[in-house]
Amino acid sequence: MPRQVYRFDRPSRFVAGTVGQPGERTFYLQASDAEGRVVSVALEKSQVQVLAERMDELLDEVATRPGTVVPAQADVDDLEPLTAPVDEEFRVAAMGLAWDGEAQAVVVEAVAATDEPVDEEAILSDAEEGPDALRVTITPGAARSFVARARRVVAAGRPSCPLCSLPLDPTGHVCPRQNGYRR
Repeated sequence: MPRQVYRFDRPSRFVAGTVGQPGERTFYLQASDAEGRVVSVALEKSQVQVLAERMDELLDEVATRPGTVVPAQADVDDLEPLTAPVDEEFRVAAMGLAWDGEAQAVVVEAVAATDEPVDEEAILSDAEEGPDALRVTITPGAARSFVARARRVVAAGRPSCPLCSLPLDPTGHVCPRQNGYRR
């Protein structure tokens, strides 16, 4: 079956966002361009967190190279919700992250889950066969903004219990450090 690759080269928007209430949120990566094309892929909270961390590390490492201009930090300039309707194209199984030195840009690829394990060779490749993918090329400034927003989205969940660090549920929390007793 031919591979469907959704390509966005310097999209007008590339963000991480959620749908739902804390504790029941679904996380998405969403890319959109000036023509109105919008692609959303679902992933886990931990995947968003790791992508933000690795992207930040990549940008820090690239900033040390001569001839590259990478902003030190960025504020969250996009606080808008995901573009509706949020139609999931696929669920992400694996991701790739790279620096394109020629284009001076960050390349992010999210690969769909399949019945077989994801072949690492298929990530960030132009192979005709393989799982569907979302490939986004963004500027270093847009990447720093993505990192700032992704961290904010991840932190916007339920607060943590001060004793056990598990998420507090609005309906109550049975803390293992208190052997199930409530204050």
